[in-house]
Order: sequence, then C-alpha cells, then structure tokens
Amino acid sequence: MASRYGLEIRAASAADAPGLAVLLAEIGLAMPAEALAERLEAIRTGPSVALVAQEWGPPSGLVVLHWYRSVAEARPVAQITTLFVGAEQRRRGIGRLLLKAASQAARMAECDTLQVVASADSANLADFCRATGFTPGGPGFVRPLRKGR
Repeated sequence: MASRYGLEIRAASAADAPGLAVLLAEIGLAMPAEALAERLEAIRTGPSVALVAQEWGPPSGLVVLHWYRSVAEARPVAQITTLFVGAEQRRRGIGRLLLKAASQAARMAECDTLQVVASADSANLADFCRATGFTPGGPGFVRPLRKGR
C-alpha cells in the first residue's frame, strides 16, 4: 500500500499472525498465533481492514479499522479499534503512516468521519490522537475525513 524508506504499510494476513502476536503481547493482549490468524481472516472478509507496518523484520505496528452505518450519519462511520506500534519502533512516524493508510481506506469505504476508540487510561494514544487532529468525541476521539465538513 504505502512505502517509506523500507517501511511498508499493507493489508495484514494470516501469515503475519506470529509476529503480530509478539507485538500484541507487548500491550497485554496475549493470544496464540493461530487464533490471531483466524481473526485477521475474519476482519479481511468483513466491512473492515487490518493494516500492518513492516520493515525488514517482523511487523512494527498494526491498525484495525471497521466501518458501519448509523442512523445519525448520512455516510458510514469508520472506527479504529486497534492502533499500536511496537515499543522499539515508536517516535519514527510509523503510527502516523498507519493512521494515514487507515484514513485512505475509510475514504475508499465512503466514510466521512474517523473515530479512534481509546480508553481513558491510554494516555499515549490520547496524546497521539490530539497531535494528529482528533478531538474528544464518541467513544474516544473523532475527526472529519474530508475538509470542510
């Protein structure tokens, strides 16, 4: 999808599960790679996408985006339910590249709004959201995907 200095942002696949399982364990979400592979395949077949950031080794980060219809919105709403970068790879722009790729996928799904689901105890994610143009709203943070809306 996108590439920058050896970093590639692309759709996650079941083959990424072992490396992603290691990254997920960093944030306290331990699961067997086989279970993660099944979940990645299910995400791929629904109104959603999982994107992985990868350099020359195992995955560096992951963003999972879903979109849904709402009676309150004329167009689908995109919601990021997972966004993280491995501790060793942070502060290098990888999160911003994942967010940019997720925003592009949301626009392609005809969404006007992008939400990031963030818990109140996730200070790093909250700071990242504010730094990338999100404001508190909905279940976490929200921003328009198209200018002038």
